[in-house]
Amino acid sequence: MNKEITGVNVSPRLINDDLAPEKEQKWGWYSIFAFWMSDVHSVGGYVFAASLFALGLASWQVFVCLILGISIVLYFANLMGKPGQKAGVPFPVVCRMSFGVLGANIPAVIRGLIAVVWYGIQTFLASSAFIVLILYFAPEYERYTEGSFLGLSPLGWFGFIFMWVTQAMVFMFGMGAIRKLIDWSGPAIYLAMTLLTGWMVYKAGWQNIDFNLSESSLTGWEAFTQMAVATALVAGYFAGPTLNFSDFSRYCTSYKDLKLGNFLGLPINFVLFSLFSVIIVAASMPVFGEIITDPIETVNRLDNGLVIILGAFTFILATIGINIVANFVAPAFDFSNVSPQKISFKMGGFIAAIGSVLITPWNLFNNPEVIHYTVDVLAAVIGPLYGIIIIDYFKIRKQEIDLSALYTEDKTSRYWYQGGVNKKAVYALIPSTAAALFASFIVVDLAHYSLFVGGILGALSYWFLMSYEWQLNVKKRTHISFNEV
Repeated sequence: MNKEITGVNVSPRLINDDLAPEKEQKWGWYSIFAFWMSDVHSVGGYVFAASLFALGLASWQVFVCLILGISIVLYFANLMGKPGQKAGVPFPVVCRMSFGVLGANIPAVIRGLIAVVWYGIQTFLASSAFIVLILYFAPEYERYTEGSFLGLSPLGWFGFIFMWVTQAMVFMFGMGAIRKLIDWSGPAIYLAMTLLTGWMVYKAGWQNIDFNLSESSLTGWEAFTQMAVATALVAGYFAGPTLNFSDFSRYCTSYKDLKLGNFLGLPINFVLFSLFSVIIVAASMPVFGEIITDPIETVNRLDNGLVIILGAFTFILATIGINIVANFVAPAFDFSNVSPQKISFKMGGFIAAIGSVLITPWNLFNNPEVIHYTVDVLAAVIGPLYGIIIIDYFKIRKQEIDLSALYTEDKTSRYWYQGGVNKKAVYALIPSTAAALFASFIVVDLAHYSLFVGGILGALSYWFLMSYEWQLNVKKRTHISFNEV
């Protein structure tokens, strides 16, 4: 496989060491599997799995939804990861094929901004677990939880800044350190979750655990519609990291290894982690007298010091893992793509980290209505990007990549379009995003499906705009040789 850039004038506006094709693809299936473990094993993943019962579904119905939803994620992870693995390039460079070498900054900045929001929220969640540890060892510091500055107590600020710096230190060592973190953190979290689950079952008594966590029981059409909602929620939960999956698949040795890692890391891993989460939540009723879906609160109420330490450390490690994987690496590449010579991979990540403080994520997280609107808006924007990128690579280009054209401003190159921007991609993005937003906030029955509404409309509109022109261009360019991957 040839990943050399040859035969063109490489533009400094389009390349640096981080955005250039990866020549040493050393990640095997286990590293991809570990990537998804880091992405799944989080406070958000724990709460999300348990929250599906609030829809009024029985245990077996939730299980079916988990399988169906994560299978959709698996399918799109295989699609979105393929061009990155094949060419060894990150997500923003993959976007140059459909949006143009300069227009790729549109999807890159969108994905980067999404990561900024979630980086802040996940850091806040990790700091909450860290504060549990502080108060266990030094309960006298409870007085520092009173009062606030910009909505956060003095102890809250200390915990947030500590976790912010800890994550930054890992990131400073680059992708090698990140790979080592995700390779061992996933199994470590499983060990801790197994012990925590065992402790909760021991305290509750297996015979006292009721897995029917919903207050109502739905049947017939109502059950079917809620199962559809649950399935869509599972798919939407992983929309962000799946979109920029090329940021990680670029390091994988082969597409076969990529698919194996995806299979183990998504359906197998996700269902197992969800099972642990649901058992702990179900056991909280007989142990505490109420259902507790917040794992940090569960740990805080336990009466065993070792379990408290183990539980808090587990969720700190889990949240750091997902934050670096899903919300630090993505903007690092995305913001670097905006100005490769001025913004390195590390600087791009720190831009996101600084932005995550400025949005005061604790205020976002503590306002369910704001979180609801934020998630719906982000899903509406992400969907069309999926549709455009996938249709472009698999249907329009038939999986051909002109590697050299991804890094040149030559006006005759394949991905230059008009001034470096493919206006047809923009024309497809705007109305499909508007339709997805309309579905989210106006047609409330479609709100949970905005990701699919935007994705389908984006794909169809882009295909309509591009297919005829692409066929003409192919005929015109048959005599031109290019560096094909």
